[in-house]
Amino acid sequence: MLLYNVTVSVDQRLAADWLNWMKAEHIPDVMATGMFTMHRICRLVQPQPQPEEGVTFAIQYYCDSQEQLNRYFSEFAPALQQAHAAKFGQHTAAFRTVLEIV
Repeated sequence: MLLYNVTVSVDQRLAADWLNWMKAEHIPDVMATGMFTMHRICRLVQPQPQPEEGVTFAIQYYCDSQEQLNRYFSEFAPALQQAHAAKFGQHTAAFRTVLEIV
């Protein structure tokens, strides 16, 4: 099983709106692709970020195979990432990692 982790730092002034949008729209859209079996949202608490650094979240999506993840990256991720950028663009910074669950 693989874990696709998206870590996002969000401008503190928009963090509540961003989180609501993620829960109501973006994550349901990602899960509707059928490529992931479950997800989880975490908020960074340590090390404690400075207020000017924003609020940092990690969104974790669980996937059964590399093939499914590759399909997600090629067929679905570009449009979903574009929707995120269009809505919150310069107010967020993200990086993505893939981990194997052992």
